Amino acid sequence: MNYTEKSIAILGSTGSVGQQSVEIAKHLNLKVDLLTASSSVDTIEKQARELLPKTCVLTDKRAANELKSKLADTNIKVYGGDDSAISAIEESKAKTAVNAVSGFAGLAPAIACARSAKRIAMSNKEAIVIAYKFLKQEIETNNAEMIPVDSEHSAIFQCLQGRASNDIKRIILTSSGGPFRNKTYKELKGIVAKDALAHPTWKMGAKITVDSASLMNKGFEVIEAVRLFNVKPEQVKVVVHPQSIMHSAVEYNDNSVIAQMGAPDMRTCIQYAITYPERQTALAKSLDFASISNLTFENPKTEIFTLLPLAFYAINEDGIIPSVLNASDEIAVKYFLNNKIGFTDIFKVVEKVVKDFKNIKDPTLDDIINADKEARIKTENLIKTIFK
Repeated sequence: MNYTEKSIAILGSTGSVGQQSVEIAKHLNLKVDLLTASSSVDTIEKQARELLPKTCVLTDKRAANELKSKLADTNIKVYGGDDSAISAIEESKAKTAVNAVSGFAGLAPAIACARSAKRIAMSNKEAIVIAYKFLKQEIETNNAEMIPVDSEHSAIFQCLQGRASNDIKRIILTSSGGPFRNKTYKELKGIVAKDALAHPTWKMGAKITVDSASLMNKGFEVIEAVRLFNVKPEQVKVVVHPQSIMHSAVEYNDNSVIAQMGAPDMRTCIQYAITYPERQTALAKSLDFASISNLTFENPKTEIFTLLPLAFYAINEDGIIPSVLNASDEIAVKYFLNNKIGFTDIFKVVEKVVKDFKNIKDPTLDDIINADKEARIKTENLIKTIFK
């Protein structure tokens, strides 16, 4: 696919990855056919005037009406609502869509992209965590394509070029360790939202930044790696690498290790997913190896950051449990960001909800969606019971 001749869609364009995708589109001089977001009128208006897409969709209908008024002097079509977003994706002529929609909300757009035979530059890990089986079926049935955007999975994807999954001994999934990697559990109890939002190396949205601080994000990435690269959970090794220079690696059966390295900049991963198999001049800085004083690696403190082993539990159980894990974490993090619960309370609440949930080993998509809803309710009720 010659990416220069195709238009792209950016879903979730006002979030962190979405805004960086806009930068990439401008850098590569790509035509953007569609922008979608939730309710950030001012941001998407600015993007629309810069990129002149055919269509913009805000899932918040009131915000969409405001945007429609603001863009009345243009030929850009503006729609509102979740259904309009799905219809716009399916009708878009874009051959590539960056799915930067966060959380469970990213599943429906991912399926819509697959059904319209697009290449999905996939930033939304939740859809892979909770319903990869069904998403993969749609991709294969409709001759679509999915390339990961997460820095770790982009790295693994690159390291695996030309190799079969049965050549893999293990995947080495790197983690920065977040801002609290050297803290004790007692010290973590005093952490508040502003502390957790100060990530040492990556610029991301609030929810994923908190998940990175708790290592929940790394847990989701373990599940994602198992699903995407057809390996067993025990073949995934998480290693803390604070410098975030080596983005992940693959160890092969002959004990050779191939790693992908680069400056910690999500724009590299986004661009590669759009231009693959081509590589183009990037916005990220080039590595200056002489200036890198050291690269260090250590095991994660799973006895403190218990959400990481909980993710291994979830993928080993599989069924609806990964969906429950994701849903419960979304609710718990929301309460933490609103200063309603403490940082370590996220660990306790999510673990109880996940461990108490009755699994369905071979779920339908409806089972997964229902489990998501039920887990959210159970998490809310548990928090309200404990923290009256």
